[in-house]
Amino acid sequence: MSVTKLPNITEEDVQNLVGFIRTTVEGAGCDGVVIGISGGIDSAVVTKLCVDALGSDRVLNIFMPSRVTPAEDYKTTSELCSGWGTEYRVVDIQPAVDALAAVLLTGEETPLERGNISARCRMVVLYNFAKKRRYLVVGTSNQSEIMMGYFTKFGDGACDVTPLANLYKTEVRQVARLIGVPEDIIVKPPSAGLWEGQTDESDMGIKYADLDAILYDLEHDMTVAQISQDTGIPREKVDEIRRQVESMEHKRLPPVRPSDF
Repeated sequence: MSVTKLPNITEEDVQNLVGFIRTTVEGAGCDGVVIGISGGIDSAVVTKLCVDALGSDRVLNIFMPSRVTPAEDYKTTSELCSGWGTEYRVVDIQPAVDALAAVLLTGEETPLERGNISARCRMVVLYNFAKKRRYLVVGTSNQSEIMMGYFTKFGDGACDVTPLANLYKTEVRQVARLIGVPEDIIVKPPSAGLWEGQTDESDMGIKYADLDAILYDLEHDMTVAQISQDTGIPREKVDEIRRQVESMEHKRLPPVRPSDF
């Protein structure tokens, strides 16, 4: 069976992203951007695009580790920022997470609860720096994550500008290779780093290559049966993804407001 092929990303696409970032920052009258950098592909791609759009002196990267952050991520983020010439700050969020957890987490705790607290603490840090410097917060979520609702509302989903929002994860990998992101970051298993051993694909129960094929066909109004035939993925899994996308619509939309005022 044939598998859906997403469009190939071109150099023109990359330049359009660079131009979008530059125009957005200039239009907002801001002096630069702040990006949370994790050692993963999305934040690396966003950082390099912003460097190409604005110059490295207008890009602030903040690495925000917690107790479960792998030691290698310290080295990876530091080396990336050094290589691209961006300002690099480390802000340990563990004390803030522990303080909030002590107040909020009573009874049985789940990793997701603490993970959501961590994600929201990181966004507090980014917006604090953004306010002080007249910077915009640049988000790192891609279209696959957004459609699946795979982000923390008002956590890593919060930002002023989101350059990867129209790119599936597999397309982000294409962009990464075009702009010179190191290969070891491109092939690294994606993880939000919210608890030990966590990965995106294990959380969602599907590989990004299969997920993106399904999401692409959903975006093009294909039925579950058509998508299953097109991708070779069982109908049950396709329908599960369709239901997940529909149920997460509230995370993609602005707050609901009355329509009769």
